[in-house]
Formats: sequence, structure tokens, C-alpha cells
Amino acid sequence: MGTKTFKIGEYCLGGVITVVISKDSVTLIGKEWDFTHGSNKSSDQSKAKEFTRLEVSLLDGEAGYKLLDKLNDLTTSYYADEVMKYIKSNSTLKSVNVW
Repeated sequence: MGTKTFKIGEYCLGGVITVVISKDSVTLIGKEWDFTHGSNKSSDQSKAKEFTRLEVSLLDGEAGYKLLDKLNDLTTSYYADEVMKYIKSNSTLKSVNVW
């Protein structure tokens, strides 16, 4: 379905979050910023070193909670919300029931 790389920088552990959405799962990948390709947001971070990964099935009733929890470990609540908006708009995940 799609892949998107969020180059957040200093507000994110490692600086880069990549989201891979397939038909039935979502994968969050935390990456270390690759300074060999530059330090600007326009730099190519596709080969940045991965340090954490979470894959959840969209059939899991707690998928949204698991994704949001991992995102809050990696970045601020603002950027976690921005990534979740992208995931919701490009997958079958529609709501996160926190309570």
C-alpha cells in the first residue's frame, strides 16, 4: 500500500521513522540519521541504519494502541500524531481506543 519516511530530526530518537503499510499490517522502523548523505531534511535516508522495528497486524484489536505506544517511545506526541494520521489515512486502521 505504501511506504513513507518521516525525517523528524532532533525531536525523534534516531531522527528517522519509516512506515511501511501493507494490506494487512503496518511496520514502524526507527532509523539512525545517515550523515554520509547530508544533514538536511532533503537528504536521502533510505539506507539509514535500522535500530528498532514493530510490525502489527491490522486484524489485531490493539494495533492502534501498540503503534501509538511505540511512536511515543520514539518521538514527541505531536509527531506521533502526525505519523498516526498518515497510517489511518492509508490503511484500514481507523481509530485508536486509548481508554
